[in-house]
Amino acid sequence: MFSWLGKQGGGRERGGGTDVVQTVTGGLRDLYLRKLLPLEEHYRFHEFHSPALEEADFENKPMVLLVGQYSTGKTTFIRYLLEQDFPGMRIGPEPTTDSFIAVMYGETEGNVPGNALVVDPKKPFRKLSRFGNAFLNRFMCSQLPNEVLKSISIIDSPGILSGEKQRISRGYDFCQVLQWFAERVDRIILLFDAHKLDISDEFSEAIKSFRGQDDKIRVVLNKADQVDTQQLMRVYGALMWSLGKVIDTPEVLRVYIGSFWAHPLRNTDNRRLFEAEAQDLFKDIQSLPQKAAVRKLNDLIKRARLAKVHAYIISYLKKEMPSVFGKENKKKELINKLPEIYIQLQREHHISAGDFPEVKKMQELLENCDFTKFHSLKPKLIETVDNMLANKIASLMNLIRQEESNMPTEMVHGGAFDGTMAGPFGHGYGEGAKEGADEEEWVVAKDKPAYDEIFYTLSPINGKISGISAKKEMVTSKLPNSVLGKIWKLADCDGDGMLDDEEFALAKHLIKIKLDGFELPGTLPSHLVPPSHRKPFQTAE
Repeated sequence: MFSWLGKQGGGRERGGGTDVVQTVTGGLRDLYLRKLLPLEEHYRFHEFHSPALEEADFENKPMVLLVGQYSTGKTTFIRYLLEQDFPGMRIGPEPTTDSFIAVMYGETEGNVPGNALVVDPKKPFRKLSRFGNAFLNRFMCSQLPNEVLKSISIIDSPGILSGEKQRISRGYDFCQVLQWFAERVDRIILLFDAHKLDISDEFSEAIKSFRGQDDKIRVVLNKADQVDTQQLMRVYGALMWSLGKVIDTPEVLRVYIGSFWAHPLRNTDNRRLFEAEAQDLFKDIQSLPQKAAVRKLNDLIKRARLAKVHAYIISYLKKEMPSVFGKENKKKELINKLPEIYIQLQREHHISAGDFPEVKKMQELLENCDFTKFHSLKPKLIETVDNMLANKIASLMNLIRQEESNMPTEMVHGGAFDGTMAGPFGHGYGEGAKEGADEEEWVVAKDKPAYDEIFYTLSPINGKISGISAKKEMVTSKLPNSVLGKIWKLADCDGDGMLDDEEFALAKHLIKIKLDGFELPGTLPSHLVPPSHRKPFQTAE
């Protein structure tokens, strides 16, 4: 079914997950070069939206872009993940990082300056050369042998200050650079300091440049240990309110709260919250290699939809231009009427309004164009892209799903990620249903005397209480019947529909676990099995 994949240089014989990545990469590259690129070139898509994709864009590792105002802890966050310094790293309360730094894997430590970086065909940065020397002098690659960087690359961005002066003095379009990165990275992390929630004008513009990439954005509220619980609630509410004014989406962004550096917490009241949030963020980042192929496929679909819309816009403008006189006046009229043209094209071609580029930006770009040099609509080019979206993309998606189910889970390892995976400091270790897992004594035994007092008030017969008697006591927990039903099934070890004193104590222990905010186990762990039921229980298993 996928014989065409191997013919395009992407089907090299490899084992396991690498073979999958190569096959999918080859398929995506082939689709782009044969189906989508001709449409982009014919209607000058690259001049208006995004440069043509290259080999490295399909081959590169997942990338994470960090964006935030100065002193929000972006560089410290990278240091925290890697658990080692990287070349070019500077940390301080003042604005220290004044460059874009691509932190990537390398056998030896060192820096590669921007001008050399954009001519390296193995790196996905060649198209950044269009931003000129002012940017390239503020761009570098920091390479080092680190286990984390074998799976992902991290892009550190300059800290954003308030005021107009910084935006002017950069010498390059900061938001355009961010937009270029946003289109190519797998995750965008916006960092905020719990003490500095104000979103400056430039930061606001930077966030708006991520339009269309909302699914990639995650928010980190850093340095949260420096405020108490009440202040943290207010800070979180203020952050959500501020983001709601900048990010135009009905969905609520995922915000991770914590203190992402390897120093003691200043306020330990919310330690459990911070640990849970860090674990969730780590899981999100760790899953990026596994989802890389799907992300590239998704980005290609978004690009194809935009390229189609762009073709309709350009061909419409060409069609409306007079052949001899009044060209300049007609051009101005068409640019001013662009919002109306959008609506007309939406109706004519049944296109969603969300697929159209921003009107204001498109009007600015059209000002410098000669409409008479635009091409008329070529239905065959559109049909080719439609066929790609309807058939080839769907087939490739099925291939990815099939191969993912047959390959081992590929995750980020090393650095801070390994510290939370196993051992007594792993997230959730010794808590909830896992409590007592490494102890010889039955963990329920310490509370059993109190549970026994309740048990004997329920009038046991031959050492056991009926389901009706147990229910009267269990419903006092106010847990829903669905939860209590699960607890009953876990506690009734011998399945006789009654509970002895140990089974009842186990039921009370499981109720306590749920009331403390932990999840119940799917099956009863061996360390929770009552001592008198262990041999028959294990034999039954």
